[in-house]
Amino acid sequence: MAAGFTLAAPAPATALAAAFTGPGEQTPLNLPSSAPSKAATVGGSGNLVRTIVGLAVVIGVIYGVAWVLRQVRDSKEARVSGAGLQHAATIPLGPNRSLHLIRAGRELVLVGSAEQGVVPIRTYTEEEALAVGLIDPDEDDDRTSGPRPSSGPPRPAGLLGRLRDLTAR
Repeated sequence: MAAGFTLAAPAPATALAAAFTGPGEQTPLNLPSSAPSKAATVGGSGNLVRTIVGLAVVIGVIYGVAWVLRQVRDSKEARVSGAGLQHAATIPLGPNRSLHLIRAGRELVLVGSAEQGVVPIRTYTEEEALAVGLIDPDEDDDRTSGPRPSSGPPRPAGLLGRLRDLTAR
Protein backbone atom coordinates (compact mmCIF):
# COMPACT_ATOMS: atom_id res chain seq x y z
CA MET A 1 0.00 0.00 0.00
CA ALA A 2 2.84 2.39 0.77
CA ALA A 3 4.36 1.80 -2.68
CA GLY A 4 1.06 2.67 -4.34
CA PHE A 5 0.83 5.93 -2.36
CA THR A 6 4.28 7.09 -3.47
CA LEU A 7 3.50 6.31 -7.08
CA ALA A 8 0.22 8.16 -6.93
CA ALA A 9 1.57 11.32 -5.24
CA PRO A 10 3.57 12.70 -8.20
CA ALA A 11 0.62 12.49 -10.58
CA PRO A 12 -1.50 15.14 -8.82
CA ALA A 13 1.56 17.44 -8.45
CA THR A 14 2.27 17.43 -12.20
CA ALA A 15 -1.41 17.88 -12.94
CA LEU A 16 -1.52 20.82 -10.54
CA ALA A 17 1.59 22.37 -12.11
CA ALA A 18 0.14 21.94 -15.60
CA ALA A 19 -3.06 23.67 -14.51
CA PHE A 20 -1.16 26.83 -13.43
CA THR A 21 1.08 27.22 -16.47
CA GLY A 22 -0.09 29.95 -18.79
CA PRO A 23 0.66 30.67 -22.43
CA GLY A 24 4.35 31.27 -23.15
CA GLU A 25 5.58 29.67 -19.92
CA GLN A 26 7.57 27.10 -21.81
CA THR A 27 9.23 29.63 -24.21
CA PRO A 28 13.04 29.64 -23.88
CA LEU A 29 14.66 32.95 -22.86
CA ASN A 30 17.24 34.67 -25.07
CA LEU A 31 19.88 35.49 -22.43
CA PRO A 32 23.34 36.92 -23.32
CA SER A 33 26.25 34.53 -23.26
CA SER A 34 28.51 34.33 -20.23
CA ALA A 35 31.53 35.70 -22.18
CA PRO A 36 32.11 39.46 -21.63
CA SER A 37 31.34 41.62 -24.61
CA LYS A 38 33.57 44.35 -26.07
CA ALA A 39 31.12 47.09 -25.08
CA ALA A 40 31.36 46.17 -21.38
CA THR A 41 35.17 46.26 -21.31
CA VAL A 42 35.52 49.53 -23.26
CA GLY A 43 32.91 51.41 -21.18
CA GLY A 44 34.73 50.75 -17.87
CA SER A 45 37.57 53.22 -18.52
CA GLY A 46 35.10 55.89 -19.63
CA ASN A 47 33.16 55.50 -16.40
CA LEU A 48 36.37 55.89 -14.38
CA VAL A 49 37.33 59.11 -16.19
CA ARG A 50 33.80 60.47 -15.76
CA THR A 51 33.91 59.67 -12.01
CA ILE A 52 37.29 61.40 -11.57
CA VAL A 53 36.15 64.49 -13.48
CA GLY A 54 32.94 64.63 -11.43
CA LEU A 55 34.93 64.37 -8.20
CA ALA A 56 37.23 67.20 -9.34
CA VAL A 57 34.21 69.39 -10.12
CA VAL A 58 32.67 68.72 -6.67
CA ILE A 59 35.95 69.52 -4.90
CA GLY A 60 36.29 72.70 -6.96
CA VAL A 61 32.77 73.77 -6.03
CA ILE A 62 33.49 73.15 -2.32
CA TYR A 63 36.66 75.29 -2.43
CA GLY A 64 34.83 77.99 -4.39
CA VAL A 65 31.99 78.18 -1.86
CA ALA A 66 34.50 78.29 1.04
CA TRP A 67 36.37 81.16 -0.64
CA VAL A 68 33.14 83.12 -1.21
CA LEU A 69 32.06 82.58 2.42
CA ARG A 70 35.46 83.81 3.66
CA GLN A 71 35.17 86.94 1.51
CA VAL A 72 31.66 87.66 2.81
CA ARG A 73 32.75 87.12 6.42
CA ASP A 74 35.76 89.41 6.02
CA SER A 75 33.66 92.15 4.46
CA LYS A 76 31.10 92.03 7.29
CA GLU A 77 33.64 92.28 10.12
CA ALA A 78 33.61 95.64 11.81
CA ARG A 79 36.60 97.78 11.02
CA VAL A 80 38.35 99.29 14.04
CA SER A 81 38.49 103.06 14.02
CA GLY A 82 39.82 105.26 16.77
CA ALA A 83 41.87 104.38 19.82
CA GLY A 84 39.30 104.81 22.60
CA LEU A 85 38.29 101.15 22.96
CA GLN A 86 40.65 98.22 22.97
CA HIS A 87 40.04 94.54 23.57
CA ALA A 88 42.15 93.28 26.48
CA ALA A 89 41.10 89.64 27.01
CA THR A 90 38.35 87.05 26.51
CA ILE A 91 37.43 83.94 28.46
CA PRO A 92 34.91 81.55 26.89
CA LEU A 93 32.42 80.23 29.44
CA GLY A 94 30.38 77.91 27.24
CA PRO A 95 28.57 77.89 23.93
CA ASN A 96 27.83 81.51 22.96
CA ARG A 97 28.83 82.80 26.41
CA SER A 98 32.05 84.59 27.35
CA LEU A 99 33.63 87.29 29.48
CA HIS A 100 35.45 90.18 27.79
CA LEU A 101 37.81 92.68 29.35
CA ILE A 102 37.66 95.94 27.41
CA ARG A 103 39.86 98.99 27.91
CA ALA A 104 37.86 102.18 27.58
CA GLY A 105 40.27 105.07 27.95
CA ARG A 106 41.87 104.72 31.37
CA GLU A 107 39.28 102.21 32.65
CA LEU A 108 38.80 98.48 32.17
CA VAL A 109 35.26 97.18 31.82
CA LEU A 110 34.44 93.52 32.45
CA VAL A 111 31.56 92.59 30.12
CA GLY A 112 29.57 89.36 29.90
CA SER A 113 28.18 88.38 26.52
CA ALA A 114 25.57 85.73 25.74
CA GLU A 115 22.87 85.07 23.17
CA GLN A 116 20.49 87.46 24.94
CA GLY A 117 22.86 90.42 24.93
CA VAL A 118 25.90 92.10 26.47
CA VAL A 119 25.95 93.06 30.16
CA PRO A 120 28.60 95.19 31.93
CA ILE A 121 29.65 93.37 35.09
CA ARG A 122 32.30 95.60 36.70
CA THR A 123 34.38 98.65 35.87
CA TYR A 124 37.99 98.88 37.07
CA THR A 125 40.18 101.97 37.20
CA GLU A 126 43.79 101.55 36.16
CA GLU A 127 44.90 101.46 39.79
CA GLU A 128 42.36 98.73 40.66
CA ALA A 129 43.31 96.71 37.57
CA LEU A 130 46.99 96.91 38.54
CA ALA A 131 46.20 95.89 42.13
CA VAL A 132 44.08 92.92 41.04
CA GLY A 133 46.59 91.86 38.37
CA LEU A 134 44.45 92.40 35.29
CA ILE A 135 47.16 94.45 33.56
CA ASP A 136 50.96 94.61 33.77
CA PRO A 137 52.61 97.63 35.40
CA ASP A 138 55.02 97.85 32.44
CA GLU A 139 52.08 98.02 30.08
CA ASP A 140 50.58 100.89 32.06
CA ASP A 141 53.84 102.89 31.73
CA ASP A 142 53.73 102.47 27.95
CA ARG A 143 50.20 103.87 27.85
CA THR A 144 50.97 107.00 29.85
CA SER A 145 54.16 107.86 27.97
CA GLY A 146 52.57 108.15 24.55
CA PRO A 147 50.44 106.44 21.94
CA ARG A 148 50.02 102.72 22.23
CA PRO A 149 52.37 100.67 20.05
CA SER A 150 50.68 98.71 17.28
CA SER A 151 52.05 95.35 18.45
CA GLY A 152 48.59 94.06 19.34
CA PRO A 153 46.17 94.06 22.24
CA PRO A 154 47.49 94.39 25.79
CA ARG A 155 48.61 91.19 27.48
CA PRO A 156 47.07 90.98 30.96
CA ALA A 157 49.07 89.31 33.69
CA GLY A 158 48.12 86.42 35.92
CA LEU A 159 45.44 83.87 35.25
CA LEU A 160 43.66 86.02 32.68
CA GLY A 161 46.87 86.39 30.65
CA ARG A 162 47.61 82.67 30.74
CA LEU A 163 44.05 81.82 29.65
CA ARG A 164 44.32 84.28 26.79
CA ASP A 165 47.65 82.82 25.69
CA LEU A 166 46.14 79.34 25.65
CA THR A 167 42.94 80.29 23.82
CA ALA A 168 43.95 83.15 21.48
CA ARG A 169 44.44 82.26 17.85
